[in-house]
Amino acid sequence: MTGVTAQVSHEDSDPTIFTPRFWDDLMPRTLFRNASVVLADTVTESSVLIEDGKILDVAASADAASDHVVDCAGLHLMPGVIDDQVHFREPGLTHKEDLSTASHACAAGGVTSFLEMPNTKPPAVTLDGVRAKEQLAAEKSLVNYGFYIGATPENAAELAKVTDVPGIKIFIGSSTGNLLVDEQEALERIFAETTLPICAHCEDEQTVRANAARLAGTTDVADHSRIRDVQAAVIATRRATDLARRYKHRFHVLHVSTAAELEILADPAPYITAEVCLHHVFFNVDDYPRLGTRIQMNPSIKSADDNRRLFEALLDGTIQVIATDHAPHTLEEKAAPYPNSPSGLPAVENSLALMLDQVTQGRCTINQVASWMCDAPARVWGIVGKGRIENGYDADLVLVDLEKQKTIRDAEQHTKTKWSPWDSVTLTGWPVATYVGGHKVYDADNGFDEPFRGAKLRFDHSRGGYWATTDGIGTE
Repeated sequence: MTGVTAQVSHEDSDPTIFTPRFWDDLMPRTLFRNASVVLADTVTESSVLIEDGKILDVAASADAASDHVVDCAGLHLMPGVIDDQVHFREPGLTHKEDLSTASHACAAGGVTSFLEMPNTKPPAVTLDGVRAKEQLAAEKSLVNYGFYIGATPENAAELAKVTDVPGIKIFIGSSTGNLLVDEQEALERIFAETTLPICAHCEDEQTVRANAARLAGTTDVADHSRIRDVQAAVIATRRATDLARRYKHRFHVLHVSTAAELEILADPAPYITAEVCLHHVFFNVDDYPRLGTRIQMNPSIKSADDNRRLFEALLDGTIQVIATDHAPHTLEEKAAPYPNSPSGLPAVENSLALMLDQVTQGRCTINQVASWMCDAPARVWGIVGKGRIENGYDADLVLVDLEKQKTIRDAEQHTKTKWSPWDSVTLTGWPVATYVGGHKVYDADNGFDEPFRGAKLRFDHSRGGYWATTDGIGTE
């Protein structure tokens, strides 16, 4: 099943079957009829009623009064994906990506909300810089949005003033200019003097530079994983989590790439969470001969054993979140000989399908996917009303077909760079329709609702983060 059929019911008349391209704003109450509904801990055959962008009833009658009916037979209805780590390149680097093309890729991939990193040009290291990006998104984005504020060695006072953003991003390595914060005094000040949740790119800059000097002159992209090695990740992750524990400051470890880091995360704390990205689960150093710089990433990809153990860490709860670190470059840029090739790859439009394929293979359940990609990021970042299908939550929803097979093709990508490291890979399980605030922004058969715009996400950090919200982040 690849399409979504809609039915409008009129009292005292026969229902009319039609397949609209977009929603009619005069139809505020919609019934998703006979879906396999992905709830927090189960999948149930039910109908879901929404009204004015909110979930009204997750166990509605199949005959509940509504203005608009979506026939979901054979489909799963799950919460919209929240990708908490993306680089959408606007402003300053829009030849690679912009908020319009990126949000189209999100919608096609079932991602209804994104949190974008501050390393644009100029970097978002002030409240005014964040506001400027929010305004761009309000004008261009098909899906919901939030923007981190970036830490510098000197802006702790500015960071302390901000409240309505997801959090603070620190680059402990893998950055240049004023976004690189690797001096201990500056890190101590940020953890001590701010209250927003913090996340960090954890690679030890001194280790990376020493390895690069040792391998100076290399043109072998496989050396990227020797330069940005396991030790670089471990040193920085241990350093950052030590700060979090000492200051009892909520901290999220971005893109865990090594099994060795799992030992640091094995002792849970009520303020530490972690995520893994898909390239660190599905690619390893054995893939360099085949894919070359397409899989050059920071942190670097590691071994097949790391792939296996990172996936196990998701299953056992050591890692809570899946993200993409979507960071596109043009193929021309990526084709430059190493080390002149940039690190980063596009992933946002294929992330959900990659994990649904794991469901069809029996490696995990769809409930686990919804936890890792929807509920957990909402709780980590205090995103109000998101991440679950529950009464009162926002109607950010994705219809997925677990039997649909499709092959990823470079030319068919919606990201501006028009390529994917998963080119030619066939997956089973795909999103077929995406709804933001109850409005269908994407349909696999008919495309996008171009005029629609998503909304700024609402953050409430007083709810305590992931470990304090085991029953979901909640609503108003």
